[in-house]
Amino acid sequence: MTILAYVGAPVAEIAGCFSFWAWLRLDKSIWWLLPGGASLALFAYLLTLVDSDAAGRAYAAYGSVYIVVSLLWLWAVEGVRPDRWTSRAPWPACLEPPLSCWGLAPRETHSM
Repeated sequence: MTILAYVGAPVAEIAGCFSFWAWLRLDKSIWWLLPGGASLALFAYLLTLVDSDAAGRAYAAYGSVYIVVSLLWLWAVEGVRPDRWTSRAPWPACLEPPLSCWGLAPRETHSM
């Protein structure tokens, strides 16, 4: 379920945000906001399905997946092929959160 949530959440978030973009920047009908709002609610729900002991860890790992999906959205939906900087620069940010969240990196335990 976690993998499906991590794949579905960025698609839902980007689609929801894109509906607002389309309404405000591309002169689409205000009705675009209805499916956009539903898509953003779906995004929030999907992240609650992630198996994690802390919301922040789930969000950090999600951020890595979001970067990849946003680049795919740019190419597949908007028809803009990412240039070499757009497609290569985010990869360092994609490496650490999944390692940390899935227990592949050492964790310090501190209490506040």
